Amino acid sequence: MSSLLQTIEKETGANPTVAVIWMHGLGADANDFVPLIPELDLAGLPPIRFIFPNADTMPVTVNGGYVMRAWYDIVATDLGRQEDEAGLRASQQKIEALIARENARGIPNERIILAGFSQGCAMTLQTGLRQQQPLAGMLCLSGYVPIAAQAASEHTAASKQTPIFLVHGRMDPVIPLARATASRDLLQQWGYQVEWHDYAMPHSVCPEEVQHISAWLRRLLA
Repeated sequence: MSSLLQTIEKETGANPTVAVIWMHGLGADANDFVPLIPELDLAGLPPIRFIFPNADTMPVTVNGGYVMRAWYDIVATDLGRQEDEAGLRASQQKIEALIARENARGIPNERIILAGFSQGCAMTLQTGLRQQQPLAGMLCLSGYVPIAAQAASEHTAASKQTPIFLVHGRMDPVIPLARATASRDLLQQWGYQVEWHDYAMPHSVCPEEVQHISAWLRRLLA
């Protein structure tokens, strides 16, 4: 068993009963979404442990082999054509190890949310769709369903009970909106409950989106 990923942890109160495991995007790190916590307006909700893992470093093909934090390699700018299945599955195991650690700390799967931006969103779906027990939710920002052909046969019946929040920027130059809407449509075909929003933004996060995340978390956890 490989060692656990390095993480930053922030708790909104003592003895958290909810965990949010939040994956960063390509080339970012665990600090990326820490500043968002105060903006989410979580007052009145049960105490939450936010866990921000660092992806391992690896050479990324589309960036000329430059070594950076990445959950998997990006082989081609056409994201769907050639995918790093081995890298996706290796990172999935590392995220599942973090889920298991939360279970060991007393937080069951149905109180764990997977979250992520861009590559982190892809990892949320890669991992969440394959769970044998429902999670509390999947918070999916500016990403897509990776290795969709495999996910079509590998997603579990239990995971269909996990609500999905899927959002994207209409002017995203990194992951085209069409890739996200295709992922939304696939998830709905497979029987998932998807809350969808798109925004007038590029590959980023906007204030309206933060309000929608906050409202979704409140509905999920209240």
